[in-house]
Formats: sequence, structure tokens, C-alpha cells
Amino acid sequence: MSCSVLILAKNEEKNIRDCVLSCSGFADEVIVIDDFSEDNTAIIASKIGAKIIQRSMAGNWGAQQTFAIEQATSDWVFFIDADERCTPDLAAEIKKIVQTKNFAAYWVRRLNFFNHKRVKHGMLSPDWVARLLPREGSSVEGYVHPKIIFNAPEKKLKGNMLHYTYETWDQIERKMQKYSSLAAKKYHQEGKKSHFIIDVSIRPFFAFIKMYFFKLGFLDGTIGLALSINYANYTLSKYFKLYELNSRQ
Repeated sequence: MSCSVLILAKNEEKNIRDCVLSCSGFADEVIVIDDFSEDNTAIIASKIGAKIIQRSMAGNWGAQQTFAIEQATSDWVFFIDADERCTPDLAAEIKKIVQTKNFAAYWVRRLNFFNHKRVKHGMLSPDWVARLLPREGSSVEGYVHPKIIFNAPEKKLKGNMLHYTYETWDQIERKMQKYSSLAAKKYHQEGKKSHFIIDVSIRPFFAFIKMYFFKLGFLDGTIGLALSINYANYTLSKYFKLYELNSRQ
């Protein structure tokens, strides 16, 4: 049995090497689906043995991941983003699993970092993501928050994944603006409506309450407050953009 590591990347020359090497203990092949990077992402990845396939994502994350699965030749596939790292314990655990035919969809717990400092609560509190899957019968759907489709029982891995999300506040703002636009477009295509009073005026307030109090963002101090406010702004932007799309229609 074997495992293909799949990485979707664009302009990740600072991250791609460490990401690939963190999977070296269990990867039989590493495939980087490069969204026509303008830096040295492809060159660096190729030099350490990764297979490079260039394909435009065109805003459709799910389609890009499904394409990646279709390029894999192994029995198992493992998704990892360029800003993520497998810990040694996680890599050793995956190595044992992929040597068996006990196919399942495995979820892994991510520990999130801002500017290389661990954030334990609120918007960047640890989360679970489905990453280790049988290649056969797996696909991905969705633009902004894609859903992995698989025909296998679900299990959880014991090891952790490290997620170095952002290094600067500008990165957070750019990503939230991009994601709010994609989310609004998706909701509009699905026929969802935005009510100005409820969704634009009230919902962002409760988004802040959720992250800062219910998810204990206040325990992370200043960064917890800032991230909670940012999440509220993202919610406001998403529904206001949807309100604009509906108004134009």
C-alpha cells in the first residue's frame, strides 16, 4: 500500500519546502498542483522530488482538490496545505496506517499559529479537518469551504498538524476579503437572501460574541480581541456583499 501527498499551492516559496519535508516519512509521491505561481514554488518543490502539475484554480477549491485526487497513483491520499506541517508523531502514525487496507477517512487536529505564536482559542482555536483518505471513491465539492466526499468510515488521528496561518495582519485582511466575496457569490448562486437588519446589522455582533466569549478568544489577550473583531467584520462583509448581489438582481 502507498500514499500520495497532495498540495495545492500558489506563491508558496517560503513554505513549500518545509511542508513537503514534513511528509517525507510516509509519502510515496508528492504532487503539487500549482496555480501558476509567480515565484519559485514549483522550482523548489521539484528539486526535492515533488511532481508539479500547473492548473488554474479559478476560485474553485473543491474542483482543484478533486483534480489532485485524480492525479494520484497511490491507494491513499493525504491533503496538506503549504502553510501546514506534519509533526513527527503524526507522520509516524500515518505511515503505519497507509501500509494497511483498513480504509477510513481520517480527521486530523490542527494547532493554529499567528506570526508563529500558538493561538489556543477563538477564531484560530484548534480544529479538525479530514485529510487522510482512500483515493478510490473520494472527491471534493465547494468553493470557499469545500466538503470532502468519501465512502469510508470516519476516524481521528492522534497526532497533531501545525498550521502557520498568517504572519501579518495584512494577510488576514486580504484572505477575509477574498473569502467573503466567494461566500457571497456562492450564497447568491444558491438563491440565499440577505436581510439587512438581521444579517448585516445583527449577525456580525453575535459573530463577535461567539468568538470572543463562547470560544474563549478573550483568553488569548489582544490578539484574541483583534481576531474576534476581524471575524465579525468578515461576517458583515460576506452578508453585505450578498445583499448587494441580491439588490442588483
